[in-house]
Amino acid sequence: MSVLPLVFTSGWASGVNAYAVVLLLGLFGAAGVADDVPQTLQRPEVLIVAGVLFLCEAVADKIPYVDSLWDSVHTVVRPLAGAWVGALLAGQSGSLSDVAAGLIGGSTALASHAVKAGTRMAVNTSPEPFSNIALSLAEDLGVGGIVTFAVFHPEAAAVVAAVLLAGGLLTLLFLVSRIRRFLRRRAQRREERRLASRAP
Repeated sequence: MSVLPLVFTSGWASGVNAYAVVLLLGLFGAAGVADDVPQTLQRPEVLIVAGVLFLCEAVADKIPYVDSLWDSVHTVVRPLAGAWVGALLAGQSGSLSDVAAGLIGGSTALASHAVKAGTRMAVNTSPEPFSNIALSLAEDLGVGGIVTFAVFHPEAAAVVAAVLLAGGLLTLLFLVSRIRRFLRRRAQRREERRLASRAP
């Protein structure tokens, strides 16, 4: 079960920024910093694709409303990435079933993705763009920091990820009214566009 903390932490981080997780783990493995990183994540084509998509997310994630659109598309991508990375890590160590690791990584990624997407909806009810940029930078730095920490101290990093996940879910409960406001505004804009397209 020694790989379980890294599976859990990478799952949490994948729910926030899956491409950063793949890129960082792959780079750590290719540089010889971490011996437990699967060869699949170290392949040049995987690193290039992850790097390009990470840059795309870094831009999209800082633009109001575009970030929520990006999140909606990644509702499937992030949990799948968390499950994939978890299964690869388990297969590399042989200490945890691939299926169990995939379920842990995927479900943790889904939970942290829900926190990220819900928080972004709440932030998008504010007209200024600076909160989006600040939140996105904090997420990028948080993912980079905790994945790096997990490579050297997986158990401690898993505890930090668990605290962040629990705190995020709790915060999400307090943001429900703002999230509903965001969804109402989006529905209203769609209705306005639909009526405008029907106008002669």
